[in-house]
Amino acid sequence: MDKLNYRNKQSAASSALGYLYQVRYTLFESLNRLRHFQEFSVFIETLDDVVFDEVGEAPELFQTKHHLSRPADLTDGSSDLWKTIFNWCEAIRTCSIPSGTLFFLVTTSESVDGSVAHYLKIGSSRNPDRAMQHLNSIAETSTNQTNGPAYQAYRSLDLKQRRQLIEYIFIVDSAPNIQDLDQALKEMVYGFAPTQFIESFQQRLEGWWYRRVITHLFKKTVSPILSEEIETETALLREQFKQENLPIDDDIMSASIDASGYQDCIFVHQLKLIEIGNPRILYAIKNYFRAFEQRSRWIREDLLLVGELENYEDRLIEEWDLYFQQMIDELGVNASEKAKKVAAQIVYKWVETALHPQIRPGVIEPSISRGTYQILSNSQRVGWHIEFKERLRKLLETQEATL
Repeated sequence: MDKLNYRNKQSAASSALGYLYQVRYTLFESLNRLRHFQEFSVFIETLDDVVFDEVGEAPELFQTKHHLSRPADLTDGSSDLWKTIFNWCEAIRTCSIPSGTLFFLVTTSESVDGSVAHYLKIGSSRNPDRAMQHLNSIAETSTNQTNGPAYQAYRSLDLKQRRQLIEYIFIVDSAPNIQDLDQALKEMVYGFAPTQFIESFQQRLEGWWYRRVITHLFKKTVSPILSEEIETETALLREQFKQENLPIDDDIMSASIDASGYQDCIFVHQLKLIEIGNPRILYAIKNYFRAFEQRSRWIREDLLLVGELENYEDRLIEEWDLYFQQMIDELGVNASEKAKKVAAQIVYKWVETALHPQIRPGVIEPSISRGTYQILSNSQRVGWHIEFKERLRKLLETQEATL
C-alpha cells in the first residue's frame, strides 16, 4: 500500500503558517521596538494584520506575507502587493484610519529592481514619485483579472489620496521566513539569559506571547497588548534564568490533572494508610504532577547542574528524617495504632505546610518541594506511618496475589 500523503492540502498549510508568521513576526518587531526604548500598543486583526500605535505618533499598519517555497519575486503584478494596496485604499476611502498613518508590507519575497516595491523600500532606492508613476500606469493598463478589484480601488482615489497612500507605504522585502525567525528571535533576546539557556528563554517567551495573543483575539472589546506587558514578561523570565533561580512554567502549574490515573501510585497508598482525606490527596497528586513535570523539563533543557537534583532530594530526606526520628522517639515502643496514625498525620501536615529547602534560593514555588516529597514517597525513600515500609510491602504483596 502506498504511503498516504498527509501534506496534500498545501494551501491550508500555507495559510496556517501565514497566521503563525504574523504572530511570531509581531513579537520580533515588538522586541525590536523595546530595544529602542519605545512605548507602544499592539493590535492584531483589527484595522490590519497588525497595528502598532505609539503615543503621540501616527498608527503603523502592517501586512505580513509568508511563502512556503522559495520566495517569489515581488513584481509590479504581484498579487501580494495589490491585495495589500486594495486593503489600504479601502481604509483611506472609508476614512477608517487617521491622517498620517504609515503602511508596512512585510514579505518573504524579494523586490525586483526598478519595480514599485523597489521604489518603496526603506533605504537609498526609495522614490515614491517613481512608484506612483508605475502604479498609475499598471492600474490603467493592466488586464490582470485577479488584481482587477485592487486596480479599481486604486483608481477610485483622487490624486491627493494616492499621494497620501504612496508617501506612507514602506516595503520590507526578503524578511526572514517563519523558520529563520527562530534565529532572529534568539538574537533579539541574546543577553537576557546565559547563552546556553537562550533557547529555553525564547521558548517560554513565545509560549507566553501566543497565550497573550489568544486572549487578545478572544476579547469582545478591542484592547491592545501593551509594550509594558512584554517588557514585564521578559524581566520576569530574566529573573528566572539567573544562577540562583529556575523557571517555573505556567502551563505545568495550571494544567488540569485526572486524579484517577494516580490511585495506584505508592505515594497515594501512603496517604491512605494514615487516613488522609480525598481533598488533600488531590492536592498531593497536583503537587506530584507539577514537581515531576517541572523537574523533567529542567532536565531535558539542561537547566540543572550535575548532581543538583540528587543533592536537593538528599537535603529534603535529611529534613524529613529528623522530623521522622522525633516522631519515633515520642511514640515509644508501645504506641497504639491510633497514636501511630495521629503522629503520621502530624508529619504529613509538616510536609504540606512547612517552609522546606528549595532547590535554589530563588525557586519559591511551594509545589516543587511538596511534590518532590511525593516523588520520594512514591519511591519509598520517605514515608509518614512509622511502619510505612512494612505496611506497603504487605499491601503490594496482597495486590499482586489478587492479580
